[in-house]
Amino acid sequence: MRGVFTVVLFMFCNLLLLTDNSSAHPLCTNMRSPFKPKTPLSFCQYNGSVCCNSTDDMQLQNLFQAMKVSDLGCASLLKSILCSRCDQFSAALYGTESVPREVPVLCNSTQYQHSGVDFCSKVWDECQNVSISNSPFKLQGRGGTPFNSTSKLSDLWQSKTTFCDTFGGSSHGELFCFEGGPVLLNNTEIPSPPSGMCLEKIGNGSYLNMVPHPDGSNRVFLSDQPGKVWLATVPEEGSGEMLVIDESNAFLDLTDQVYADTELGMMGLAFHPKYLQNGRFFASFNCDKVRWAECSGRCSCNSDVGCDPSNLGSDNGAQPCQYHSIIAEFTANGTASQPSLVTSVKPLEVRRIFTMGLPFTTHHGGQILFGPNDGFLYFMMGDGGSVGDPYNFSQNKKSLLGKIMRLDIDNLPSATSISDLGLWGNYSVPGDNPFSEDKELQPEIWALGLRNPWRCSFDLERPSYFLCADVGQDQYEEVDIITKGGNYGWRVYEGPFPYNPPKSPGGNTSASSINPIFPVMGYNHSDVNKAEGSASITGGYFYRSTTDPCIFGRYLYADLYAGSIWAGTETPEDSGNFTTTKVPVSCALDSPILCSAEAGSSVPALGFIFSFGQDNRKDMFILASTGVYRVARPSRCNYTCSKENATSFAHPGSVPSPSPFASSTTKLNNPLLELLLLLCSLLLLLFSFL
Repeated sequence: MRGVFTVVLFMFCNLLLLTDNSSAHPLCTNMRSPFKPKTPLSFCQYNGSVCCNSTDDMQLQNLFQAMKVSDLGCASLLKSILCSRCDQFSAALYGTESVPREVPVLCNSTQYQHSGVDFCSKVWDECQNVSISNSPFKLQGRGGTPFNSTSKLSDLWQSKTTFCDTFGGSSHGELFCFEGGPVLLNNTEIPSPPSGMCLEKIGNGSYLNMVPHPDGSNRVFLSDQPGKVWLATVPEEGSGEMLVIDESNAFLDLTDQVYADTELGMMGLAFHPKYLQNGRFFASFNCDKVRWAECSGRCSCNSDVGCDPSNLGSDNGAQPCQYHSIIAEFTANGTASQPSLVTSVKPLEVRRIFTMGLPFTTHHGGQILFGPNDGFLYFMMGDGGSVGDPYNFSQNKKSLLGKIMRLDIDNLPSATSISDLGLWGNYSVPGDNPFSEDKELQPEIWALGLRNPWRCSFDLERPSYFLCADVGQDQYEEVDIITKGGNYGWRVYEGPFPYNPPKSPGGNTSASSINPIFPVMGYNHSDVNKAEGSASITGGYFYRSTTDPCIFGRYLYADLYAGSIWAGTETPEDSGNFTTTKVPVSCALDSPILCSAEAGSSVPALGFIFSFGQDNRKDMFILASTGVYRVARPSRCNYTCSKENATSFAHPGSVPSPSPFASSTTKLNNPLLELLLLLCSLLLLLFSFL
């Protein structure tokens, strides 16, 4: 009898939910109220009240892994769809039938006039030709015919229209739809800019790279341009303590191999995603073949790209391809029982991953990152130098200059394969790199048309967002969202502006022959108070720490010379439409190390801003010529942030995350219905324990 009553009560609650589509009462698919989990969800990183516990979260992670999706963009979308079961409005997203939908109602701009994002079309565009095992879409495709094997969306539906007719929910008139992240209400206004950003100085060293220790601790690796890497311990924010680092005991010392100059040196550091098991890590640096015999590789100016090294002349007295860009692999195995316990390693290469001779002495990029979803190594390479990329390397699809490369360093080829495939080192090429669609591209290339990408990052909360800052020539500094096969315009364009190179021995590329992707953020050279007579962008990160909730979700970047810092806010979410604000910066008077040039001053003496960093707490750091600075609580600099002391919020801060949250404009306008729905939830909860 109790079971019958429960079913009747469940149906009554469903009817209430459907009675007034303007209701915004959060309910889970089991018709219970959302709750705050005892431990944060690790896979589906929803904050605040949710509909999943840690067991549910692990099950969703297993489902995602079982899909075996190799495409980065599609995988990110599928993860967000699976995780929508944890949304506090999941009952509305999945329908209120006795058997919930397999996937949530996907926002389709043609069906939902309140939504500016056609998420359903985005899923189709990204995933239509991607193989998906155990697809969550299979049971609703073509009359519900199940597909047991790996399938593609294009195997199940004839077109985007039929797919979105099924999953866009056009026949139900749902109030809520899923745009790729947690549902927020009344989230259509552009958030007000932060009143300012507070810093504390915790170290005096000058570094180019900060990498959080893979063990999840409060330790980080710091590397400098001459070629040393240190292991440092980061104190709690506001503790009054400084960075703990033993300058006399480097984790790795490559100064004998590295050639350091203005734009040469050790440029990148990356740890294998399974470092704690295999001890593998990688360094990217420049070397001089005159000083080091092992600095030897093919010149990037060669017959394959229509370039004759003898015509390059000299750049600051250097021979063509005297300097090289190298990625070398090292190991922490053998020096301790576990890589997490290793505090120093020998400077002995396990293998040379990549070597390429450089035509000039500037614009070499050099950063390396592992993709958080695919595990491949991304290598950022500039156009090789000189004014205006005279040999048009960036647009030359056979050249690796002016490109972002994507390499598989886990499946190493044989020496014969390296020669046969024309590879530049010990790596293989991921099969889904853009060359599979554009046969003119060198297989290593992931994106092209860049001048000098200086600091790129994947968003911690949305790994499909891969942002790179690209240094400009005469007018404009830019930030780009990097996508597979994307062409970012240089040297046909400098940012959004057409560019006319002063000389073109390597030929020109017509604007009509490319489909450029223009920057989402940036600034004109005239917008900064330039020191050294120049401007140069330094890319950063989406801020994901709770330390300053009023800049949460904004992308922070800076100018190397001017010391200016900008915050970019995306509105609406997942639109690629950013507004930027120059952020005032002050130094906390209780900073562990004096920040300013003068005692009592609140203006930090940053000097040159070389890079940004993040630690395992998600706190953000500025790596400057004068030291290491951390973003601190706003109140320590007397900045006003209404969310700083808030005890609960869906996402910290007044700023929405760049995750593609839904943007329903509805409001709860029926108090009686809200009370009845709450009563239903409580009764269902009560009967579940009887």
